[in-house]
Amino acid sequence: MKILIAEDDPAISTVLKKRLQFAGYDVLAVENGSDALDALETEDFDILISDIMMPQMDGHELLKRIRERKKDIPVLFLTAKDSSADIVEGLDMGADDYIVKPFEFSELLARIRLATRRRYGSRENRYTAGDLVVDAMTHKAERAGKEIVLSKKEFDLLLILVQNKNIVLSKERIAELLYGWNDETESNTIAVYINFLRRKVDDDFDEKLIETVRGFGYTIKG
Repeated sequence: MKILIAEDDPAISTVLKKRLQFAGYDVLAVENGSDALDALETEDFDILISDIMMPQMDGHELLKRIRERKKDIPVLFLTAKDSSADIVEGLDMGADDYIVKPFEFSELLARIRLATRRRYGSRENRYTAGDLVVDAMTHKAERAGKEIVLSKKEFDLLLILVQNKNIVLSKERIAELLYGWNDETESNTIAVYINFLRRKVDDDFDEKLIETVRGFGYTIKG
């Protein structure tokens, strides 16, 4: 599933793009409504996440032009404007949903699933490695048909590994993908979470999927 983000705050845009990519989405981020409109003319996207207050073309004008061009892409407004009048205006113009900053990322993911399900029906975003299946949409994992119960951090780490199967990732790179930045303290916890995953993913099976490549990092075999 491909997401277009229109957000002029680079800090918000960068974090959103990284976290959505970690959740299994293909993401393009632009800084204003004009660039978003151009992107929609040249590429196919499944949903647009747009700020309202942007330079060159604000979110409301962007939405108006999208609907004038008969494009039915779901549009989710992401904004600090939280008055009822602002919300009603956006929805009346054809927005599919509205989420107010600050927000929980899990709520944003839920609203993305809801908006795309309403428009396109149910979609899956599943990754495999051997007999391991990880579903980025439902946040569930199973091996040989048996569900693996994981904490959120364990699931996020497993998703990163399976999205990069057969690629060796250093602790520092995993920490950057997992937390959004490269921090020595965070990277030192990666080995701990890898051990947690091994117990849940590999211990009951003869074939071990998660490997340590000494001096380099970790990988999952596909």
